[in-house]
Order: sequence, then C-alpha cells, then structure tokens
Amino acid sequence: MLARAKNAGLTTKSGLIVGMGEDPAEVESALCDLGAIGCDIVTIGQYLRPTVNHLAVHRWVEPAEFDRYREHGKKAGIGHVAASPLTRSSYRAGSAADHVVGAST
Repeated sequence: MLARAKNAGLTTKSGLIVGMGEDPAEVESALCDLGAIGCDIVTIGQYLRPTVNHLAVHRWVEPAEFDRYREHGKKAGIGHVAASPLTRSSYRAGSAADHVVGAST
C-alpha cells in the first residue's frame, strides 16, 4: 500500500514500536524495506505497557540504539526518521512533513 501511495505522488509515513521482542536486525530490515519503496517518514518509539492487562515490555531499548536506527533509516533513503524512546506515531508530524515536502520541492 505504501508503494502504491508513493507511486501516486503522495507523501508516505510508517511507524515502528520497539521493545516487544524484536531484534535489531529485524528493525534494520524493516527500515531497508521502507527505504526501498521510497517511504518518506518513519517514526520509531519504545513500547510502553498501557496497563497491567497489556503485553509486558520485553526490553528497554537504549537511546544509542535509537540513534543507530535513525542513521540506518537515513542510509536506507528515508527522508525523515524520528527515533527515540518517547517518539510516537504522530511525533511532530507537521514539522516532519514540512521537512520532507520542502526537501522535494
């Protein structure tokens, strides 16, 4: 769907939540896949357990790992990667879109 949206000339965005049992290679692979289809914006944030009735946090991801994901995403060709423990899907969405749209005009 993202590839079709990108091919139609739309700005595309995806988001990842980490700390749920994935390993870094899986996150990097997902970033490569998103870069390969031309995804413009990706957010990566730490999973935070909303209540005791939800899945427990598997692990706390260190800030340096978020930095590595950000760099990996940029190298994969993603125009804007927001990655930190508190980044959420709509994290600074307006400025992210302005950054990506401004870069393409």
